[in-house]
Amino acid sequence: MINLRTVLMLCLFGLGLSATKTQAQEVKMKGAALWKTLADVSFEIKKDEYGDLYVPVFSEAINGVEGEVVEVEGFIIPFDGMFKPTELILSSLPISECFFCGSGGPETVMEISMKEKIKYTTKRVKIRGKLKLNADDPDQLMYLLTDGVFVGLADDSY
Repeated sequence: MINLRTVLMLCLFGLGLSATKTQAQEVKMKGAALWKTLADVSFEIKKDEYGDLYVPVFSEAINGVEGEVVEVEGFIIPFDGMFKPTELILSSLPISECFFCGSGGPETVMEISMKEKIKYTTKRVKIRGKLKLNADDPDQLMYLLTDGVFVGLADDSY
């Protein structure tokens, strides 16, 4: 027979586990502060079999958030026939100004692998996940977000 004391102990234990899980997923950086930090990147030129290759050199601040849970705000870039609801590219800038269509640099875009499908929207979205840096694979963007979770639409105060 379970008494009241045992039930209370189990509840407190459960609350402790919930708090630990929440703390483990604490967001290290988000919004405009994240994009501002990611903009602090420089490039060095290396050569490969195809010619010059611009390799990112990440600042200390950028390296400080690698592997951390971050919350990024931006616009989903719709590539014709390439948009996949679990693999997408997010831009800090609207499409007309993004890296692929406008004047933005490579530091303004991020490849995202979602845990669950996301619907395309032209509105700015918030996505939470773990930040990975890529200086080695020229077939991927330099900023990657894994285990992405849709948080919601971003507000217009940006």
